[in-house]
Amino acid sequence: MSVSTFSQMTTVTQSNILETRLEALYKTVNHRKMVHPDPLEFLYRYESLKDREIAGLIAACLAYGRVAQILKSVAGVLNVMGESPHHFLLSIDRAGLERCFQGFCHRFACDSDLIGLLESIQWVLREYGSLYACFLNGYQESDDLLIPTQIRFCDTLSQGHDLGHLLPLPQRGSACKRLNLFLRWMVRSDAVDPGGWSKIPSSKLIIPLDTHMHRIGNRLGFSTRKQADQRTALEITDAFRELIPDDPVKYDFVLTRMGIRKDVTTDLFDSN
Repeated sequence: MSVSTFSQMTTVTQSNILETRLEALYKTVNHRKMVHPDPLEFLYRYESLKDREIAGLIAACLAYGRVAQILKSVAGVLNVMGESPHHFLLSIDRAGLERCFQGFCHRFACDSDLIGLLESIQWVLREYGSLYACFLNGYQESDDLLIPTQIRFCDTLSQGHDLGHLLPLPQRGSACKRLNLFLRWMVRSDAVDPGGWSKIPSSKLIIPLDTHMHRIGNRLGFSTRKQADQRTALEITDAFRELIPDDPVKYDFVLTRMGIRKDVTTDLFDSN
């Protein structure tokens, strides 16, 4: 047996072991009872896709900082919007938004930042009918990844205005963790991710890269880069795609539980 053949066999064996362990973690952890605390839980309030996608984008845009504060901020916004965020945004003007959200603060975001985001969503709803329709308008099947569609979506949503840290732009090389998190929620459909954007293939999703997933990716040997940027996100996504081509972000939720819930453990990093 040649050295190269042996090396290939070793690599295949290691990949099989890793995939088996990941699948075991998925079966154990990927349940709604394991979601809390996570902004994803707010999406379960809404049966209507048009409501759920708005709640999802708001929750994702505010998903930075301490998780307790994230949940408090998202709940504060969605509770004001009532049973139907879609109806709320189509029936309110700028002055109404200012009255409803005056004094809002979430870390770096103040009330004017939130209102800017809500007005952008409002404009999309009036022009396209839904966030999904807007996203599909910029989607091209020939694109290998969703980055070109993300750029078109963000440009349309922002209408040329900078939404700042609430919606980082993919063309600037950001990992866009929160945008990719939102897309995972809306595109994938399983016991945890509610889905609904069925015309977008899961195979084109990109891992929502934060410091925790960056550390995991490096420990697994998926990347050696020190920056948690778009390039690193793509490297880690490509490695997951080798394991599961049709659904490279399948294990994102269960892996990130390890940094949030003390009851989630794994032998994922064991050498044998």
